[in-house]
Amino acid sequence: MSNISAKDVYKLRDLTGLGVMDCKKALEEAEGDFDKAIEILRKKGQKVASNRADRSANEGIVITKISDDKSFGIIMMLNCETDFVSKNEEFVNLANDISNIALQNKIKSLEDLLKATINGFTVEQSINNYMGKCGEKIQISHYQYIEAPLVIGYNHHNGRVGALIGLSKSSEKAQELGHNLAMQIAAMNPIAIDKSDVSQDVIDKELDVARELARKEGKPEDLIEKIAQGRLNKFYQESTLLNQEYIMENDKNVNDYIKSIDPEIKVTKFYRFALGS
Repeated sequence: MSNISAKDVYKLRDLTGLGVMDCKKALEEAEGDFDKAIEILRKKGQKVASNRADRSANEGIVITKISDDKSFGIIMMLNCETDFVSKNEEFVNLANDISNIALQNKIKSLEDLLKATINGFTVEQSINNYMGKCGEKIQISHYQYIEAPLVIGYNHHNGRVGALIGLSKSSEKAQELGHNLAMQIAAMNPIAIDKSDVSQDVIDKELDVARELARKEGKPEDLIEKIAQGRLNKFYQESTLLNQEYIMENDKNVNDYIKSIDPEIKVTKFYRFALGS
């Protein structure tokens, strides 16, 4: 067996981010060959990934990152199985490393993100390496980006909820507006920007539920449609961003709030990720 020095072990640890004992065993098995040791560690991570594939991973962290010029932003959810791992410094560092790579390269899909490299490993391999170390299922379950004149991100509840929003105009007022709207999105969980952005499937479902409820309440048949439309309008008020009551000023909705700041500003897109949802 090759004589494995502590220097070699720590060099491999720095390359892979894995534990000292895992790196030592891999180097011993590879007889001191670094490339073989890295491959051994990769296979170990892949094996853990395969074994944990059917496990639930509902803990983790939601991260938003914004470019310096605030024209590009990403939002990502990295999941693990337990709250213990989600608070681990190495897990948080991994999440930050991945999201930084995504932002620096303006990555626009999860598929491309998994292929991006961190310290010589793809993101997918880096995740598998960490899985081999922590023994839990780790996965990027959600990833999106926004490109707009102004992009704002917001993280809530210690990384359990995050929101990303794009606005059509950039200014000091718009930045404050964007921050407040991102908080609105995180807190109130709208499903669309406005009524016209709600899918027909969702509208049909809401109307069907409203009709069924009205009939169960014994409402006259000739009033069912009117009642259903009224409940659909309430759904719009509760579930579309522009029609929601603005959480910081209850006497106006979000659309009124935006107009009071700058009537030219439009919301171009938003995303909201929350652990467990």
